[in-house]
Amino acid sequence: MTIKIIYLKTHRYLCIIKNMIKYDTASKVGKIRDAVNHLILSELNKHGVDGISPSHGDILVRLYRKNGLSVKELAEKIHRTQPTVTVLIDKLQKLGFVERKKSKEDSRITLINLTEKGVQLEPIFREISEKLNNVIYGGLTHTEKEQLEYLLEKVLKRF
Repeated sequence: MTIKIIYLKTHRYLCIIKNMIKYDTASKVGKIRDAVNHLILSELNKHGVDGISPSHGDILVRLYRKNGLSVKELAEKIHRTQPTVTVLIDKLQKLGFVERKKSKEDSRITLINLTEKGVQLEPIFREISEKLNNVIYGGLTHTEKEQLEYLLEKVLKRF
C-alpha cells in the first residue's frame, strides 16, 4: 500500500491511499451486470419492445451478423448450452422474432432465421448497444479500454 500526503493551500493535509486492493471485484461485476441488464430492459421498453430479455440479445446479435445458424452454432458462439439456447429461441419464436427452417443441405439440421419482425429490431439493438458502450467506455482512454478488455478476458478464461 502506498500512502501519499499532499499539503493543501488551506494548511491541511490530504492523505491519499493508493493501490489498496479491496477484493470485491466479483461484487462489482455483479452490480455492473445488473446495471447493464436494467439499461437494456429500460431502453427496450422505451421502444415498445416487450418480452425480450438481455439473454436474447446475444442470439439476435449473432443472427444479425449471420442469419441462418443452427442451435449448435449459436450455443458455441454465445457460450451457452444447447438446451439453454433452445429455450431462448423458443421464446424468440413465440414472440415472432425468429423462425426455424430445415437446412437444405442436411434435413437433420434446423436453422434459426430472423423474421421480418426480427430484422426490424436491428436498428433498436444497434442504438442500445451504442448507448451501452458509451456508458461502459465513456471517459476511458484508448489504452484504458484495451486494458479493461484484456483484464476481463484474462479473468474470464479462468472459468
